[in-house]
Amino acid sequence: MGTIEVIAGCMFSGKSEELIRRLRRLAVAKKKIIVFKPAMDNRWNRRNELVSRSGTAFAAYPVLTPLEMLDKSVEYDVVGIDEAHFFDQTFLSVISDLRASGKQVIVAGLDMDFRAEPFEHVATLLAIADEVIKLDAVCMSCGGRATLTQRLIQGAPAQRNAERLVVGDEEYEARCRACHLAD
Repeated sequence: MGTIEVIAGCMFSGKSEELIRRLRRLAVAKKKIIVFKPAMDNRWNRRNELVSRSGTAFAAYPVLTPLEMLDKSVEYDVVGIDEAHFFDQTFLSVISDLRASGKQVIVAGLDMDFRAEPFEHVATLLAIADEVIKLDAVCMSCGGRATLTQRLIQGAPAQRNAERLVVGDEEYEARCRACHLAD
């Protein structure tokens, strides 16, 4: 039986960096690894790589839907997945199928949106995971422990009715609960 490991937290908490670190360790152990990321994640103009903010990278396949992961991962021991929050509800059945087929699945993603509301499929993923790591960041306002993501529009906190998912770093900050403004 396989396993599901989840690395979750707010933006700028080092989720991708931790995923890459774990994948590199498994590569040293000669595990066959495949990594996926959402095709919409085109940051840093490195389409076929999972890239952290520090610049570390790992080869990755961009996919449009979670179902693509099943066919491509048949011959692999380990499946790494970044930016879980960008996938739809079918993600959960794919992850469960991968675990049932004996894969070690390591998933990274935001646990909550800029409104401090959980991404439903990520919340369920946290519940069914064999291991969960919650990372935090430094609050960009006060320097405290940040566990939330603040979306900014023209330098001001986004309104609750703003678009939920936007790819990019320039519109977000890590914030602590005291500094996070949902409206």
